Amino acid sequence: MLTRLQTYASFVRISHTVFALPFALVGALLAARASVAPPWSWTRVGWILVCMLMARSAAMGFNRLADAAHDARNPRTAMRELPSGRMARGEAIVFVVAASLLFMASAWMVSPLCFALAPVALAIVFWYSLAKRYTHYAQMFLGLAMAVAPVGGWIAMGGPLSPVPFFLGVAIGTWVGGFDVLYACQDYDVDRREGMRSVPVRFGIPGALRFSRVLHVITVASLVLVGVVAGLSTVYTAGVAGVAVLLLYEQSLVRADDLSQVKRAFDLNGWVGMLYLATTAFAVAGR
Repeated sequence: MLTRLQTYASFVRISHTVFALPFALVGALLAARASVAPPWSWTRVGWILVCMLMARSAAMGFNRLADAAHDARNPRTAMRELPSGRMARGEAIVFVVAASLLFMASAWMVSPLCFALAPVALAIVFWYSLAKRYTHYAQMFLGLAMAVAPVGGWIAMGGPLSPVPFFLGVAIGTWVGGFDVLYACQDYDVDRREGMRSVPVRFGIPGALRFSRVLHVITVASLVLVGVVAGLSTVYTAGVAGVAVLLLYEQSLVRADDLSQVKRAFDLNGWVGMLYLATTAFAVAGR
């Protein structure tokens, strides 16, 4: 039983939830702060967490199904659950359907509006898995899928009409798009051979690195705008400065002539989200 649970956790890369979840919680925190009568409750926060986990699990499972044949021909991904036979295709389909239904149910528990928007969110996160077959900018679609998180957190907590969730969405979208471009550099040769499209295939690895760095500059600028519009304290500003330093270090690890540190750079992003959530929470608490 434990081994099977580990297989499922690996199938959806459960540890990578740390990327989007902090931003969803920041969206909820800032929405509660901006509301005249904040509808804050731990029950609602719990359902937001379930929504995040189920939406991401459904999206990742769908991605693994869509890419199974491609993964089998890529030495880096050939040992994933579907290509290696550790999980049957039918089992994966049942998992994706179940996660999608649980996402819809948990969205209903948050609010009728969230339930109405849930199919749109699923359509966005599923589309990323197919985008690489049609556009070189597939990594930007992953950014769009992840940008749903803070906007969803804001809506779930009943936030008013404001540019804050928009700037949060731009921040996470460009952040995720930026580090996914770095990650995609590893598969440059395989993607070209397989006819897959990506930013590195379109611009070459040197051009892809420049593309990623521009995205991360936009990330930091957007986070600054969140602080300005929301009127957050210097604690928040210090957090954004910390995020900027982490992103600068991440970019320094990857060079066009040396991709050996891509995995290390990718893993560093877990700290970005946690640092941003922690400092934003302190800034909100200390207002």
